[in-house]
Amino acid sequence: MFRILLLLREGLDILSGNSFWKNNKIIIIANTIIVFILWIIGALYEIDCEFLFYEIAFVIIIAVVTCVLNHRKLTGIRRNTWQPANTDEDEKWEKIREKEDFFALWAHQIKTPIAAMRLLLQNEEVDSGECRQELFRIESYVEMALNYLRFEGMSGDLLLEKCQLEGMVKQVVKKYSTIFIRQHLTVELENLEGNILTDEKWFCFVLEQILSNALKYTKTGGVKIFARDTGDVREIVIRDTGMGIRSEDLPRVFEKGYTGYNGRMDKKASGLGLYLCKGVCDKLGHKISIQSEENKGTDVIITIYQDGLKNSDLTKM
Repeated sequence: MFRILLLLREGLDILSGNSFWKNNKIIIIANTIIVFILWIIGALYEIDCEFLFYEIAFVIIIAVVTCVLNHRKLTGIRRNTWQPANTDEDEKWEKIREKEDFFALWAHQIKTPIAAMRLLLQNEEVDSGECRQELFRIESYVEMALNYLRFEGMSGDLLLEKCQLEGMVKQVVKKYSTIFIRQHLTVELENLEGNILTDEKWFCFVLEQILSNALKYTKTGGVKIFARDTGDVREIVIRDTGMGIRSEDLPRVFEKGYTGYNGRMDKKASGLGLYLCKGVCDKLGHKISIQSEENKGTDVIITIYQDGLKNSDLTKM
């Protein structure tokens, strides 16, 4: 009885709403007709007024309760107080699923150089240079996985300071020097003097991922790394003469797991490198973008706001 009274009270609160009439129009009309018929029958057969009153009142109560329940069902009003939404638990499982997806893609990526090394070692005359190149790729993928695990708690690991841009670029280029030599590609550094406000370890990680992609998709020509200044903004550009990126793929290159046309043709890409680069740049307060033209090359641009980020901003990340 108490439940019915609560529903009646809720019905009175929402009767004025337009959605209530739309949801219960048929029920209201049908019960109005029933009440009208009962009243006519009562008049014709001279039924006791008190009995007729209670009978009509009962029909109205049932109609109101039915309308309220129907309205709640259609509008999604559910007061499920005994099962509150556990957003923390949902977020926890979402992070676990994200890690599972990452390592599924990562496993797909790392098995390629492992298989290549196995084939190289089966030859009677082992090409040590090729083996070193595949081993370097394996080490790079392992380092990527470790950095992904650190990425979640990255904010507490950041050390923003003035870092020498040319020194960081040369450090990364030296790491990939054997691949430049084996693929007969040139490297050109220009206008990299001066310092930038960043975290050296994570900024080098971004450079490594970008350079790795450039070397993967560049067969002739080379890579040029240079900086250009516009007011308090400095852009570091990594330009290659590779196969470029299709225009329809450009808006999605930073999505996790998206490889695009080039990745599907190459069959070695996992779509993880640029996804991590975007995440790291966001936490560093940098901006990363890509300009590319198919069969002409690609520019990856890292925009650094010289005075736009301070150590105190880390607490907001």
